[in-house]
Amino acid sequence: MADKKKRRRADSDSESASQPFKNLLKSDDQILQILKSFTTCFSSSSTSKPLTLADLALSTTCREVSDLSLSSVQSAIESLVLQLAHQILSGQGFSFTVPSRSSSNQLYVPELDRIVLRDKSTVRPFSHISSVRKTTITSKILSLVHQLCLKNIHVTKRDLFYTDVKLFQDQIQSDAVLDDVSCMLGCTRSSLNVIAAEKGVVVGRLIFSDNGDMIDCTKMGMGGKAIPPNIDRVGDMQSDALFILLVEKDAAYIRLAEDRFYNRFPCIIVTAKGQPDVATRLFLRKMKTELKLPVLALVDSDPYGLKILSVYGCGSKNMSYDSANLTTPDIKWLGIRPSDLDKYKIPEQCRLPMTEQDIKTGKDLLEEDFVKKNPGWVEELNLMVKTRQKAEIQALSSFGFQYLSEVYLPLKLQQQDWL
Repeated sequence: MADKKKRRRADSDSESASQPFKNLLKSDDQILQILKSFTTCFSSSSTSKPLTLADLALSTTCREVSDLSLSSVQSAIESLVLQLAHQILSGQGFSFTVPSRSSSNQLYVPELDRIVLRDKSTVRPFSHISSVRKTTITSKILSLVHQLCLKNIHVTKRDLFYTDVKLFQDQIQSDAVLDDVSCMLGCTRSSLNVIAAEKGVVVGRLIFSDNGDMIDCTKMGMGGKAIPPNIDRVGDMQSDALFILLVEKDAAYIRLAEDRFYNRFPCIIVTAKGQPDVATRLFLRKMKTELKLPVLALVDSDPYGLKILSVYGCGSKNMSYDSANLTTPDIKWLGIRPSDLDKYKIPEQCRLPMTEQDIKTGKDLLEEDFVKKNPGWVEELNLMVKTRQKAEIQALSSFGFQYLSEVYLPLKLQQQDWL
């Protein structure tokens, strides 16, 4: 009998050693109570109407787009073509006036906590050798979008590219002009009926309708439900979740989905499997707005993890013209943070040295206004640059493949350890 007790104690000690800090965990019921209090406070503070660009008396004029119906997009294209015809007939030549999306034309607005586009434009003349090809691409994209309006159908960006591969040469070029066309017409990119291929997935305590079909995300298996590429198909969101867990990597998402973490701690888990795509950004914003749930982010402890988090929260410079629709404000940085490497005793062999490019990216981020606004982010980034160390979420697997779902995340939630 005494031997059995000794063995049990030895097993317990061994488990504590292999899974550090597990002994600090409270019961699941206690952690759930902490989460419920946090979610209640968050929901009550989310009832006020969010600020818009129109509410602010900015000294700089800024440009924002809005969702337009297909008929409105069609009318806008036809008006633009008529304007071009008058321009040519009056002897002014053929040129497009295109809103500038360069870095110098971006503005971070602290009150909105997002990047917006200033109202500066450039002229794209057909007669100039440096812009003739881009002007031709712009004309082609406008023509194709007009066809979509007439037929009332959706196509992918890849479909658009393959309508004239020799003209576009590279999909990056057709994608860039598609964003230009959105700016010119004053509409969101989804209003053009051009979508990206499905990339993001969602699993957990969420029920929603997809084009009339009710989807229960607890019954989608380990792979989850692909996020619909056109957000206008999504409606009737229902959930008993306490928070939304935004995960950077597919590997971490699969771990949490297989462990059914969302049943232990009611949540919705979403990932874009790396760089955020438009559909996932729109879907995340819709969930937070309609369900009034806090969003906690789990990203790698490197400059690119923080960049990905900032795209969800403050917007990308490439699509700053549509930041009002694509950003999800007040996302909490849950982990993996640079301070976690020592705090959770991540082994040295699981840490990676930062490259010179990593360090440069980190220092560049420290100069960004959206980072400076958050002292906690600045402190963590400074620590990362100083130690020259980074780590992926998977570094936690050194303590066991389920350490992420069994210890790290529960302890983070218990301690409300987020920025």
